[in-house]
Amino acid sequence: MYLVGDDWQKFFDSFQHDAFRLETHPVYTMAEEQEEFDSFLATGELNIPDDDPWLIRVRSFRHTGRSIGRVHVIRRPLTDYLRYEFAVYAYTARAGEEVRILDLTDMENPGIPQQDFWMFDDSSVVLMHYREDGTQISRELLTDPDLAKYREWKDLAVSLSVPFAEYIQG
Repeated sequence: MYLVGDDWQKFFDSFQHDAFRLETHPVYTMAEEQEEFDSFLATGELNIPDDDPWLIRVRSFRHTGRSIGRVHVIRRPLTDYLRYEFAVYAYTARAGEEVRILDLTDMENPGIPQQDFWMFDDSSVVLMHYREDGTQISRELLTDPDLAKYREWKDLAVSLSVPFAEYIQG
């Protein structure tokens, strides 16, 4: 089942306890970010207002006792997009998102899939499909995922990653 538009937002917002994202791409191409991304590349600065819709949602999740987090798997050198994404993470982490970085630059992949996904309440999995250039193709709600495998990947990614704030200080 593919989730688009309001169906995706309603499904996403319905999680009860925990939302987890595994990100594996060095570039994501999103039209709604392009102007902000171009400005960041030109100035090296980013200013996300407190009333940004994602920040509002993250604070709302946290306020209602729900956690939201992600592990971004990277390799250095950072792409321009990852430098931008890191600037965004500074804001989302302050809003309450648990952002972690798994840097595989100097190590073999320990078994993390090359597939982005969201896992909600350890019981629902949505695969995030992208083109080579980072453009999102679709969001696929799996009807019968191997939850043990997705939990294993989540636990592995979290255990090998470091909090974003720690990573940028290192």
